[in-house]
Amino acid sequence: MKRGSGILLHISSLPSPYGIGTMGKCAYEFIDFLKKSGQSYWQVLPLGITSFGDSPYQSASSFAGNPYFIDLDLLCEWGILQPSDLPRHDMTPGTIDYAALYEWRYALLHTAYQKGYANVQEQVRAFAAENSGWLEDFALFMALKTAHHGAPWHMWEEPLKQREPWALEQARRDHAEEIGFWKFLQYLFYRQWEALRAYAHQNGITIIGDIPIYASHDSCDVWSNPDIFMLDENKNLLLVAGCPPDAFSATGQLWGNPVYNWEVLQSRNFDWWIDRLRQCGRLFDCVRIDHFRGFDEFWGIPAGEETAENGKWYRAPGLALFQEVRRQLPELSVIAEDLGFLTPSVIQLRETLGIYGTKVLLFAFDPREDSDYLPHHYTKNSIVYTGTHDNDTVEGWRKTAAKEDTAFAAQYLNETPGEYLSHAFVRSAYASVSDIAMVPMQDLLGLDNSARMNTPSTLGENWCWRMLPEDLSKGLAEELHRLSVLYGRY
Repeated sequence: MKRGSGILLHISSLPSPYGIGTMGKCAYEFIDFLKKSGQSYWQVLPLGITSFGDSPYQSASSFAGNPYFIDLDLLCEWGILQPSDLPRHDMTPGTIDYAALYEWRYALLHTAYQKGYANVQEQVRAFAAENSGWLEDFALFMALKTAHHGAPWHMWEEPLKQREPWALEQARRDHAEEIGFWKFLQYLFYRQWEALRAYAHQNGITIIGDIPIYASHDSCDVWSNPDIFMLDENKNLLLVAGCPPDAFSATGQLWGNPVYNWEVLQSRNFDWWIDRLRQCGRLFDCVRIDHFRGFDEFWGIPAGEETAENGKWYRAPGLALFQEVRRQLPELSVIAEDLGFLTPSVIQLRETLGIYGTKVLLFAFDPREDSDYLPHHYTKNSIVYTGTHDNDTVEGWRKTAAKEDTAFAAQYLNETPGEYLSHAFVRSAYASVSDIAMVPMQDLLGLDNSARMNTPSTLGENWCWRMLPEDLSKGLAEELHRLSVLYGRY
């Protein structure tokens, strides 16, 4: 990947008239802004369908797209909806009301299905045939979720939970209409995404995607592929994922995702992971994989534990997996989220594979130690962020961090009087030797933690931030273009 810079901004955070960012006009205008700004990359968060908690890292499927991102105006252009069907104002400018969105958006998409399916039925059938390997199970899973009022699959009646063939066949007959609806939505999502990605390529923009390492327990992935996860014969969890206790958490982090049965996966030549990453290649030009350490060792916690304290480390066959990925998907580019405490074996795995590592400037400024995240330690084969979706914004950090830390940052970054500290962070990231400098939109705008995307281990106020149309200003584009040229990223 060429030396360049980019912006981290999820689809949901784009401005739009309909309560959440979509793949419509504002997405195309954002690509225009990237081009004017001298940027090479656009990084998004996972594109999967979200549920309770609204996190894109806890999805009902590792393959399906989020119907919230389907642009309604484009559906009108395609004759699937009429303009009179649409709300005519942005209900929540600058933020997202997921509860309200759930209530009205799916009702409107059902209207689109009823009114517009006949216009695209041949295209939907062709799409369904091409994607049958994941779409058939996904559409059935979502239809059954609807029939069970959202209850997780492990609480369904035993024949469906255990995927008895007769029960699945009966469910396909009983829920044929709802199954058709979910196939229709995925056709719309992929049609719009592929057009948007093509426009990005026409304008010289590379799209970097993101996936979590683990699948959600209540997902089609686990329901339809139970053998590759650590479940017992009754499909109950045996081990769940998390992190051990450390200086930041005395009891560790209990994520609750099922961990992989790597022995079974390896015996199957990692087929599910290959299929998943092949799908990433269809969606993205490069993909960041969250929690890369889990491919070397993972912290497995007995199911039912209330904390992560009683887990232990297990080995994972990361080298064998990515050698097979390289053999079958030679064009796929990968970024490793390799933050936190890393053992020599994790570092060796990443270096052996030649995968980009990750640097975060916000982690650098503890004056008591010489941090690996200080730019003078970087290597070219890396991507540097001012911060990520899980961190404070830079200006938020400035208000909450220890005074000696922010003073060290200001001195190291040569912050000028009256300058936002976030702008000094951006300048340092651009000047670094890292091949890619990636900046969250919030840091480019100098926003505080009221614009923070996510605070881990909390619920209710995450994933909600949206920028306003006026944020994509001519002045910001000119300043980013100047920095891109100055530091050889254009």
